[in-house]
Amino acid sequence: MVELIEGELFDAGLWSTYAVSLSKCSILRLSFTPRPINPSSSGVMTMAHLDPAVLRTVVENVLEPSLQRPLGELNAVHAVTLEGDQVAVSIDLGYPAEGVAQALATAIHHAVSRIDGVSKLSVDVDWVIPASPAANAQQAIPGVKNIIAVASGKGGVGKSTTSVNLALALAAEGAEVGILDADIYGPSQHHMLGVGERRPQIVGEGKAQMMVPIEAHGIQSISMGYLVTEQTPMVWRGPMVSGALQQLLMQTRWNDLDYLIIDMPPGTGDIQITLAQRVPVTGAVIVTTPQDIALLDAKKGIEMFRKVSVPVLGVVENMAMHICSQCGHAEHIFGAGGGERIATEYQTALLGSLPLDLSIRELTDSGTPSVAADPDSPIAKAYREIARKLAAQLWLLNLSASPVPEIVVSED
Repeated sequence: MVELIEGELFDAGLWSTYAVSLSKCSILRLSFTPRPINPSSSGVMTMAHLDPAVLRTVVENVLEPSLQRPLGELNAVHAVTLEGDQVAVSIDLGYPAEGVAQALATAIHHAVSRIDGVSKLSVDVDWVIPASPAANAQQAIPGVKNIIAVASGKGGVGKSTTSVNLALALAAEGAEVGILDADIYGPSQHHMLGVGERRPQIVGEGKAQMMVPIEAHGIQSISMGYLVTEQTPMVWRGPMVSGALQQLLMQTRWNDLDYLIIDMPPGTGDIQITLAQRVPVTGAVIVTTPQDIALLDAKKGIEMFRKVSVPVLGVVENMAMHICSQCGHAEHIFGAGGGERIATEYQTALLGSLPLDLSIRELTDSGTPSVAADPDSPIAKAYREIARKLAAQLWLLNLSASPVPEIVVSED
């Protein structure tokens, strides 16, 4: 469904009206009609004839919102076309960006508005999420472009809650997303997604049998919690746990996922090693709280992923601040700035900080996490901003990665 909005463009100065066409097919179009321009206006570039090369340079210098890098540096400017005095700009991002597409299009409008002679400007912002180069390797999971492991060095930092909300946030931004609960001993995602006692459908026969992931709140999911009762303890040794994880990964019929979020168990044990050795993990996210003890364990998690050559895309600082629901007093219960310190130390990104808020726990316990329950809340917006930065970092990683070589055998 397409929504059309018309009205005054805030702080436009040179432009009178705008129209926005936004649809769920991951494209946003803005059309601007300028007011008459005074060539002597301060800050306006006057030109006798519009130069396509100059127009493209102006657009390429606009900063992409999530990475704060020029669009040209990211090869995101698909086309800048000029027909008479009408300009059309097409932008292709490599991550889902529904939350910032309009802001990016407006930034392009402000940049182009400095060039005299443009009577009409249209901006298309689209995104095509690329597959990791490893997604075509032998160990790749069919139907999955990118695999993101969400991990913590210790339990109790809100990793599973963060995982499910990041998955929902990526979906809200325009991606196809799945989540796999890799905590075989203590699965929780089936509760957090409100699935109840549903069981995955089994398709195929014999060794070709596959599980169909259960969809909840618009994302695909699989968990050991779907396969056993709540009263069944998983009294398994390491090899059995690793085998169960491989079955959940490889025997689930994922349906064209842009991202598979893996909610890792805490620690640095068998599950983590199995993932690194058997699965082409694209990148990892570390969840921590600001306190020193949690940071020590988070460092171990980062070091573990480094040892197995899995890039760490960034750090999420959870429970960073508590705001009293009665008086509004803000307090850093677990300390302040820990996430930023560890991100700086390991030269990775601080993707964002999340508050210690009662509603996050209540909504997750009820089976409708914050992003699904109240998409316009400040907490949901914080999760979506973190998700965009995470996906943008992954795009940047894929841009710089060398493709997996293709071996061709020929007769000489």
